[in-house]
Amino acid sequence: MSRHQADPALVKALVTPERVHRDVYTSPEIFRLEMEHLFANTWVYVGHASQIPNPGDYLSTEIGGQPVLASRHKDGSIHVLRNRCPHKGTKIVSETCGNTGFVFRCPYHAWLFRTDGSLHAIPYHRGYQDTDLMASEAAAGLPRVGDYKVYRDFIFARLATDGVDFESFFGDSLSSIDNMVDRSPAGKLVLEGAPLRYMHPCNWKMLVENQTDTCHPMVAHESSAGTAVSVWEREEAKGGKKPMAVEVYAPFMAPYDFFEKMGLRVWPNGHGHTGVTTSIHADYSAVPGYFDQMVAAYGEARAKAILGENRHNTCYFPNIMVKGPIQTLRVFRPIAADRTLVESYTFRLVDAPDMLFERTLMYNRLINAPTSIVGHDDLEMYERAQLGLHADGYEWVNIQRLYQPGEAEDVTDVAGGTSERQMRNQFQAWVKYMTMSMTPEGAGLREAAE
Repeated sequence: MSRHQADPALVKALVTPERVHRDVYTSPEIFRLEMEHLFANTWVYVGHASQIPNPGDYLSTEIGGQPVLASRHKDGSIHVLRNRCPHKGTKIVSETCGNTGFVFRCPYHAWLFRTDGSLHAIPYHRGYQDTDLMASEAAAGLPRVGDYKVYRDFIFARLATDGVDFESFFGDSLSSIDNMVDRSPAGKLVLEGAPLRYMHPCNWKMLVENQTDTCHPMVAHESSAGTAVSVWEREEAKGGKKPMAVEVYAPFMAPYDFFEKMGLRVWPNGHGHTGVTTSIHADYSAVPGYFDQMVAAYGEARAKAILGENRHNTCYFPNIMVKGPIQTLRVFRPIAADRTLVESYTFRLVDAPDMLFERTLMYNRLINAPTSIVGHDDLEMYERAQLGLHADGYEWVNIQRLYQPGEAEDVTDVAGGTSERQMRNQFQAWVKYMTMSMTPEGAGLREAAE
């Protein structure tokens, strides 16, 4: 079957303003179309520049099932390339990161490529004498992705050659990345430590939706975070400072009214965040010396503005979440229709007190790790949902909390913190980018091919 053979009308029928069909979570065919269309047409997170600080450094990953790599060239520039040799298609690198030196060497026939992807040399080159090799695409070097951008050291790429440009795709949503980086007195982040990796037996979109679902914490996490808070309340009467772990756990038990007043903001193209007015990260204990460092770097007014912005979870469509006040980033990597690998990364604020990074590491370990008690709560809910969607009787999933008829789509707007507006926003973008490269006649072509 050739590419683009899908009927956009059928895809659009799976999503309405108030509900989505269960097939978007369970169908292997829909998953295949997501990899081919959705992940090709959107801007997808590749990695962070601090992971490849030196010439010759590289990192490898996948976008929509396609292997790609990001490399640091000798002039300091970063390049995002498809991880395949133009000769026989062999993957150039198989490690997740490393340093290749001056060139990449194909392990099959030893073709050599500079770290900007350009062809450096071909062994026994005279074998191509009197051929048009140098005029062919093979001589062009490692194939590039459609476009890529390094924004404040965050590396993004779009596989499709044509499409929405970086600035138009993200727009004002980049303010969450700005705030996360600006929390460093030096205006710089460094990704430190290996990510926590956690396989989930569910569709990737369930994890993305959960990041702005504020009606589940006090329910799903009652037995874990709720128990931790109860234990502390018994000890609190004895005096003493509240442990950092309790500060992390306690906000999960906030009531509905707190989360509602927190607010939610949506942006075009499926991006959005909880925590417009406040968030569960707003009341952590002050870190000695940190505010003074921020004032010295930015001035008092700017420092207060930066630290006063405590967004909860910012979802960048399609598949990452950043948590600025705690300096973490989560990637939801689709493996199959019912399998998702979650990678949780931690960042150090350059020139900030070590205690901030200590809190970042603790948060990641307590909330996102495979050994986390909070993470296991969510895992059970995802697994139950993935299994439950196979039950016949009703084929739709409801996403209409705080829905208003005629609700504007693909806009910047603010809603109540318990609204499912961001979920609706994500699915509007899902339809937009799923169908962008589909042809109306695709269904007929597909039937003929089959």
